[in-house]
Amino acid sequence: MTIKKTCFLLLLTLATSPVFAGGLLTNTNQSVHFLRNPARDASTEIDAVYTNPAGLSLLTDGFHLSLTNQSVFQTREITSTFAPFAANNNGSPTKTYKGEASPPVIPSFQLAYKKDRFVISAGFAISGGGGKATFNHGLASFEAPISMIPVSLTAKGVNTTAYSVDEFMEGRQFIFGFQLNGTYKINDMFSGALGMRLNIVNNAYQGHLRSIQINPVHPTLNPTGATISANTFFSNAATAAQGASNSLAPIIAAGYGSSTMAQLVSAGVLTSAQVTQLSTGLGQNVSSLQASQVQGAYNTAAATYTASAKATADKELDCTQTGWGVTPIIGLNYHYAGLNIGAKYEFITKLNIQNNTIVDDTGLFADGVNTPSDIPAYFAVGAEYQLCKKWKVSGGYHHFFDSDAKMANDKQKFINGGVNEFLFGSEYQISDMFLVSAGGQITRTGVTDNYQSDMSFSLSSYSVGFGGAINVSPKMRLNLAYFFTNYNKWTKTSSNYNGTNLAGTDVFYRTNKVFGIGLDYKF
Repeated sequence: MTIKKTCFLLLLTLATSPVFAGGLLTNTNQSVHFLRNPARDASTEIDAVYTNPAGLSLLTDGFHLSLTNQSVFQTREITSTFAPFAANNNGSPTKTYKGEASPPVIPSFQLAYKKDRFVISAGFAISGGGGKATFNHGLASFEAPISMIPVSLTAKGVNTTAYSVDEFMEGRQFIFGFQLNGTYKINDMFSGALGMRLNIVNNAYQGHLRSIQINPVHPTLNPTGATISANTFFSNAATAAQGASNSLAPIIAAGYGSSTMAQLVSAGVLTSAQVTQLSTGLGQNVSSLQASQVQGAYNTAAATYTASAKATADKELDCTQTGWGVTPIIGLNYHYAGLNIGAKYEFITKLNIQNNTIVDDTGLFADGVNTPSDIPAYFAVGAEYQLCKKWKVSGGYHHFFDSDAKMANDKQKFINGGVNEFLFGSEYQISDMFLVSAGGQITRTGVTDNYQSDMSFSLSSYSVGFGGAINVSPKMRLNLAYFFTNYNKWTKTSSNYNGTNLAGTDVFYRTNKVFGIGLDYKF
């Protein structure tokens, strides 16, 4: 039985997908500027600390500061169809599992100081993860093995038609990114940048699997078919099976091990009622079996019931994870007249996260164990063109090298290259005080069907962001934005659904909405 394994593997992965835009493990919307116009890869404003560090050479001399808060509202929805679910879903094989991640405060800042040809800049943002996902009713990946208990018992002659379980899990993941850049203006057209980001991981996972209930009709253990704890039923069954085995031990020790049950009745060693009881316990007629064979069958049954009792006992998990890694960054910017082109490359970040376990009834999260969780390399290039004094347009391209980043259980093997993003946007200066902007992003995931599970899935999507800026004073600007993403559904059908050897289907979907507000200040 795989109940405990599939249940809590989810806790490691339910929060690993970022609640922001970006790749599988990378957040790219690290300022409000991105929300109101996602195509920022050729930015020459303060948000270029992250998006285009080489473009900072076009800032005016002095200090520049930007503060942002993002409020994120995201849901993850998995519609699962599996025939055994009908025993806990009013006869319907289809259940919908929904998780929510709604952090109201996601802060970030960018700071730069420019003097002549040189710029020193720093920034902080949630570079990966970014929130807490809560599944109040679990997920199909660990309910499926539980739903197989009635199927398995019924197949063994113990009619069971229903089950229930109390399931809950919550995961929180943050990768705090502290970035430092140096930018140099080579000439009027070219500038370059070198930087690094320190990534600090802080994850927390809590969950439980409690009170698995079933209604087996068993002539001795539960003759009325009342709802009973699965752990209690299997524990009692193990005790009864071991008792039956022990009752045969003296008979075998007396030299009757090779005698059949029928022969033992004829010899007066056993009664017909005792043989009937032994047959009932195994769910088969044992009259023709030897005493040693019957004892062996009961020993096997006792071991199986003991394992089932252990698997259906209440499980708790309380685990945090920590780790850190450094991302080297290089950038190049080209500027001529109204055209600006920016490019950057972030190298792969080798990263292991370590378990700091308080409670682990699963035996899967030993304290101090490390799990690989590399942040993939990332390439971005973009262009911005000033059509006229008040109007400019922009575009960009992102590629995440996800298949080269080591992941838990080698999931990177199920990715064809990585995520690709195509971005476009525009902004218009209405007056000296007001600016409006909008843009979009098309995301094409690189994962394969084997990658997708309710524990971790990636979907292609398109996003739209819009907003504006208000020049409160010559030195201060207020930014406001709204950003939303529409995802494509992904349907996965399996002939061996979650290891049950039965067919089942999952349909993956998610929603994402982000509100942003920020201040830019120069001094």
